Amino acid sequence: MDFAVMKAYLPRFWDALLLTLKIGWQGVALALVLGVACAVVVHWKIPVLRQIVGGYIELFRNTPLLVQLFFIYFALPKIGIRISAEACGTLGLGLLGGAYMAETFRSGLENIAPIQTESAQSLGMSKAQVFGYVILPQAISSSVPGLLANLIFLLKETSVFSTISLMDLMFTAKDLIGMYAKTIECLTLLVIFYLVMLLPVSILGSILERRLRYAEFGN
Repeated sequence: MDFAVMKAYLPRFWDALLLTLKIGWQGVALALVLGVACAVVVHWKIPVLRQIVGGYIELFRNTPLLVQLFFIYFALPKIGIRISAEACGTLGLGLLGGAYMAETFRSGLENIAPIQTESAQSLGMSKAQVFGYVILPQAISSSVPGLLANLIFLLKETSVFSTISLMDLMFTAKDLIGMYAKTIECLTLLVIFYLVMLLPVSILGSILERRLRYAEFGN
């Protein structure tokens, strides 16, 4: 183990970490928006849209992110749709995550007892107010464990971005190994930087989950 080599590689890995975090969190944000929107459509049983959302969820949950990225980055330009590698990574991760988040949010919405909706409506609240102030906050609270699992899953999936030439952590490690054959040093740095990216999310998520459980929010 050559620590001098690892020290020299740190700036490269740091830049790769920043790019990975940027695309990863952009994809997560898109996934959350899509997830909530799709869960609402399914929960309210909106005609036509419900079938479209169902097809989207099944398509993206049952195909690998790698295949999705290849289709977006290599196939869409054949029909005149060209996007950058960074936008492709964000879109691919967001679409994949949206399918998983939708199912998580849907499960949370279905866990809310009907009596809560009836009670809120008896107080004169509109359907939109009942959903925004009563149902959605509780659904999000009960969905926290699933959301955290999806979040960590999506951030780990960024490791396939190297296949579309994004200088993420995995690409950087493979590039340095190919040029200098410092396999142990590069793989060690790769593990360390993934821990730096994911461990805080796991710890903060566990703290949030315990706080919500302690407060019995949503029960």
